[in-house]
Amino acid sequence: MPQKTHTKILATIGPSSSSKEQIEKLIDAGCDAFRFNFSHGTHAEHKDRYEIVRKLSKEKNQHITIVADLQGPKLRVGEFKNGSILLKEGQNFTLDMKQERGDEERVELPHKEIFEVLKAGDKLLLNDGNIALEVLSCDKEQYRALTKVLVGGILSGHKGVNLPNITLPISAITEKDRKDLEFALKLGVDWISLSFVQTSDDVREARKLIGDKAWIISKLEKPSAMDELEEIIQLSDGIMVARGDLGVECPLPTVPVMQKRIVTACRKYARPVIVATQMLESMINAPTPTRAEVSDVATAVYDGADTVMLSAETAAGKYPVEAVKMMASTIRQVEADPLFHHLMETSRTNPCCMGEADSITFAASEISCVLKKVAAIVTYTSSGLTTFLTARERPHLPILAITPDLVVARRLGIVWGVKSFVNKESFKSFEKVEDIAVKLALEGGYAKSGDHIIITAGFPLGKKGRTNMLHTVFIEQ
Repeated sequence: MPQKTHTKILATIGPSSSSKEQIEKLIDAGCDAFRFNFSHGTHAEHKDRYEIVRKLSKEKNQHITIVADLQGPKLRVGEFKNGSILLKEGQNFTLDMKQERGDEERVELPHKEIFEVLKAGDKLLLNDGNIALEVLSCDKEQYRALTKVLVGGILSGHKGVNLPNITLPISAITEKDRKDLEFALKLGVDWISLSFVQTSDDVREARKLIGDKAWIISKLEKPSAMDELEEIIQLSDGIMVARGDLGVECPLPTVPVMQKRIVTACRKYARPVIVATQMLESMINAPTPTRAEVSDVATAVYDGADTVMLSAETAAGKYPVEAVKMMASTIRQVEADPLFHHLMETSRTNPCCMGEADSITFAASEISCVLKKVAAIVTYTSSGLTTFLTARERPHLPILAITPDLVVARRLGIVWGVKSFVNKESFKSFEKVEDIAVKLALEGGYAKSGDHIIITAGFPLGKKGRTNMLHTVFIEQ
């Protein structure tokens, strides 16, 4: 098994990686978590994969995280009589809601919500941004928009539609999502990834449906979400920088800037952040990535992302295991660089709230920098919050999270630097806190005789949201 890294790896399971043998290889290569993409696959397929991951997790004594990624509303044009058309720059083209196959003059756009907000001058992007239309006029009663082709090309049926800088009056959770969500929660997934988040209200709606049955990742792929960035982060349990749609709806040069802004804000509010999309894209078909792709992964690690994600590389690519190995190797190389630790240290900011838990975890990180031979920071946590706060400080040490709850242990798999343990005994008696922390640190190879460990906990033990104790322990020779 490769040396574990602070930065975690989330891999998407698909046709290339759905067998037990392949999933086990991905774990051994360095995967900490798996993404189930509900845009593809049946419930039966997802159930089989879920059971495989849980079984392997138990066999390997690892708390592997499972993320269910909801499809969200997919805006698409209808079908064409001849399968596809060629749109020429400068021509007029009509979008309407007639349930008829399209041609060179018009096509169905079966989303009345789009027509309700379109106005002259708005831009529409089709087929992943390869075709651009400008709205000349929109008849909101007839649900018909006349457009001018700014960038032409071949357009086939069911291609996606993006509307940059337009907030649509639709929910982020479709009827399909509701069915998928009910199924995923019944399975027992750890995180729900919410697509098409436009505003903070989308997260509030999801929270009402999900409650505490799973933690919520808000995928930031709409420019409008950036207007409420900090509120969305605070309402979510985690964030994904979904650079695919973000790169279609926003000018491409702005995406790296937004990535850094999102990662920085997530660290401020102690929320894990995932950087996703096209990280090793060429490895879908090639055994090695481009130099630029490796640099992209490294940049996300240097930025301080909790997790980096592989999509089609592991779901449908020819080299899923090699892609994970390359990502893990890149992470190890960056984390071995003194500049990485310097960046993590200099980018630390004072906690935004400065409550008890913030103060304790901040102090633990400070002590780890001045006390000699500190091997690990041990966090006792019932809810996971203390561990989030400790990871925010990006200490140059393993973070050992001890929890009485298997569910919490599984959820912590995408949090920077965290190795989780389930131990109920330590929460029954305060006298056991020190002994169990030392035992786990020694048995896991995180510490040895002559080292210190730093312990944070809440007293009384097991009370959620209460971290008020910081303790250093010297492990006797």
